[in-house]
Amino acid sequence: MKAAPLLIASDALPAAPRQARSIERQRRILDAARELFAEKGYEATSIDDITTAAEAAAGAFYTYFRSKRQLLIVMMNELLQRLAAVDLRPDTGLRDFLGRIFETDLQYFGVIRAWQEASLTDASLAAMREEIESWTQKRIVRVFQLLQKRPGARPDRDLQTFARMLDRHFWSLLARGATLTPRALQRELAVAADVIEHYLSRDHTP
Repeated sequence: MKAAPLLIASDALPAAPRQARSIERQRRILDAARELFAEKGYEATSIDDITTAAEAAAGAFYTYFRSKRQLLIVMMNELLQRLAAVDLRPDTGLRDFLGRIFETDLQYFGVIRAWQEASLTDASLAAMREEIESWTQKRIVRVFQLLQKRPGARPDRDLQTFARMLDRHFWSLLARGATLTPRALQRELAVAADVIEHYLSRDHTP
């Protein structure tokens, strides 16, 4: 499986912090941005909002990031690395499998919301988004190929088209994740698991 895409900002990142206090301050800024993006979205969140929520000096942001856009790219790279580390073998039931994957993304729901919003008006980010979605679609196809090895699977399914449809649905769900209760999220994942089972298997027992 191809490695996760590495998103590159147009401006080089400032030097990475080395001292424990600086590392902790950078982490507070990242955490504050994630929460604010989930609550307000990308455009409505200012750098001042982020530093205030992080209890950092107004200029501290620029010690670690050159812009809000660069911050967003850094956080998306973090998410992609986490996704790349997920075991794609669906050895448990599909509902449990999807739940395990989405647990990887819980703290990044706001980042995904911000990413989708920002990429609508930024051509460079839109190109990066296409690259990411091409990668995630291939990963979904791989999961479907493994599921087709199970007894009772349908060999004649259009995995590419089905993966593209599910990928779009999952990204939409991730972008809405911050607004959903845990119960509502699990309900949506259960429905998605049932759809996959029905499409790929001859016989399906709920």
